[in-house]
Amino acid sequence: MTRCTIGIDNGTTGTIAILGPDGPFFDLIPTKEYLMGRAGKIVRRIDHAALLDMIDSRIPAYRGELSAYVERPFTGSAMMSNTSVLSARAHEAVLIVMVTLGIGLTTVDSKTWQVPILGAVKGSAELKKASKLRGMAMYPAFAAQIKSHGDADGLLIAHHFHNL
Repeated sequence: MTRCTIGIDNGTTGTIAILGPDGPFFDLIPTKEYLMGRAGKIVRRIDHAALLDMIDSRIPAYRGELSAYVERPFTGSAMMSNTSVLSARAHEAVLIVMVTLGIGLTTVDSKTWQVPILGAVKGSAELKKASKLRGMAMYPAFAAQIKSHGDADGLLIAHHFHNL
């Protein structure tokens, strides 16, 4: 059976990867800037229409054989921080896209894929560095993109679950 696995690193600075019979795909989550409120604050949100098109154009033949995994949003402390709210909004945008496309989505904790792929690395900066180096080693065709972005989380999420 042909498999297709989607891995999504949640957030407006996240990445998406699709692993399937047509080869790997890896890119940034598409975003759009919006002007909010009277103060003219510019905010970045996931461009759900562009994300929907990005996924839909790459998986039309695999609807029945798809698995999709998104990293759990950052929840922070008991008090909802601005980061928590933005993370939850990004997660909701991804959920809406997947529901619209009829693709089931599993939300996973980062440790689920990080420990098997990266080992016992601790600390945010070290995890980011390990993700970048491992992604570049495993997927050299995307090395420039990974280096520019700073990590390969979406690609490594897809890789981990595609190979289970």
